[in-house]
Amino acid sequence: MECFNLTLQDHVAHLVLSRPDALNTMHPKFWRELDDVLARLHREGAARALVISSTGKHFSAGMALETFGGDIAMNDRTPEGRAAVFDLLAEMQATFTRLETLRIPVIAAIQGGCIGGAVDMVTACCIRYATADAFFCIQEINIGMVADVGTLQRLPKLVPLGVVKELAYTGRRLPAQKALGYGLVNEVFDTQEAMVGAALKCAGEIAAKPPVAIWGTKQVIHYARDHSVDDALKQMGWIQGAIWSNSHVRESVTAMKEKRAAVFPDLPPLASFRDLQP
Repeated sequence: MECFNLTLQDHVAHLVLSRPDALNTMHPKFWRELDDVLARLHREGAARALVISSTGKHFSAGMALETFGGDIAMNDRTPEGRAAVFDLLAEMQATFTRLETLRIPVIAAIQGGCIGGAVDMVTACCIRYATADAFFCIQEINIGMVADVGTLQRLPKLVPLGVVKELAYTGRRLPAQKALGYGLVNEVFDTQEAMVGAALKCAGEIAAKPPVAIWGTKQVIHYARDHSVDDALKQMGWIQGAIWSNSHVRESVTAMKEKRAAVFPDLPPLASFRDLQP
């Protein structure tokens, strides 16, 4: 991959943005590679948690601005052209939605600037760690457009609405300590090394739990976020009934008593219906 490096160790996948000279900006190949790697992680089932970190001074400066002038044609001259913008955006939105629907939790480790499309990206993750010099910026308003790949839909679920409006209307930077106070990030670290280490440690703790129980927990949390308490309680019953395992509970309790790591099966690889032979 040109835009990322991916490693897998002890059931923890680590995806690193690897174009620091370009501020890890998001051009078409970035979207293709990210979509492909997330689809593969989702399909294969070997990873039990994913950490996304970056290189260089900034996590990501967001969308590569030259893309709008070349690779992506935004035709505003006709109603047909403007209607096509919907489908273009839907495809881009779907890539970041993969982070949210991935079968495993995703932890973002953010240093320096998290700008524009990068905010869209990290708000789709489960957990966010940041360095003390990190900041978040809804950059789109500063270049004359509305943020359109998930920030305005997910950020109001994470921080107070007034904060979202202030950031979205002004394009101001939100520094890490304020982001911590608002609950956007879980913890702030003095160095990038300490932050990434903590993210990998958290991912390792997650990977030690039964993967199917982690899958169920992620499903339930996201459903509860978007539905009434009554509906979410019903869904909780359906999920628990679908994945309950006496053997997993016994193994968890036994491992704690014996002071050893518990052993659980991976999530199975997913077969695509389209790939099956007739």
